[in-house]
Amino acid sequence: MKFGALMTTLGAAALLAACASPTSRFYTLGGGDTRPVPSTPAAFFFELAPVDMPQQVARNQLVVQTSPAQVQVLEENRWASLPADEVRRALSADLTQQLGAIDVYNTPHPASVPVYRVKVNVQRFESWPDSQAVIDAVWSVRAVGSDTVLTCRTVAQERVGSGYDALVGGHRKAVDELASAISAGMRSLASLPPAAASAAASSKGKAAASVKPAAAPVLPCPSTGAASTASAQ
Repeated sequence: MKFGALMTTLGAAALLAACASPTSRFYTLGGGDTRPVPSTPAAFFFELAPVDMPQQVARNQLVVQTSPAQVQVLEENRWASLPADEVRRALSADLTQQLGAIDVYNTPHPASVPVYRVKVNVQRFESWPDSQAVIDAVWSVRAVGSDTVLTCRTVAQERVGSGYDALVGGHRKAVDELASAISAGMRSLASLPPAAASAAASSKGKAAASVKPAAAPVLPCPSTGAASTASAQ
């Protein structure tokens, strides 16, 4: 009887082990290669707003493409946080390194230092195993207190090898490419003469009501990963 009970217990334990859920693996877009801060840090701050992501990937599980019309949700392979948070955190770190500037979103800062607001709308975030990682984003940069805005589109496509580590690494490189384009756009706006940057804003008010303001400069989108021209309003 004791032997039978022991065998029953061992059998039940083996059955439970077989039915146990496999261990989940968690991935993050942080922890990329550290780059040196520019020797001449930017004389401005930036505010990176929360990133907009497509709803079909707005979950912790990795969502991979199996065909142009079909995806697979991987329950055992997950993001450490929601993809929108992962992209924003990695993008903020990249911009900080590339510009030597500080992300002051939701943080008090000196009013005397120029601030550029950055908004990113990711329209495609595609994961193709053994093929490519794709980030297609529309982004804008606007100087606080000015109506001049630079709006561009960046399509970053990175070839990836086998495995989900390679796929996540591809998305990390795509974020790097997106950050490089935004950094270049922010520097372009920062290089404008103060009078040009505030041309549209200066037209407001009674004193300037009867004077036709000078046209705001139209800046080209950065060539790095940019797929369209800009609008400066």
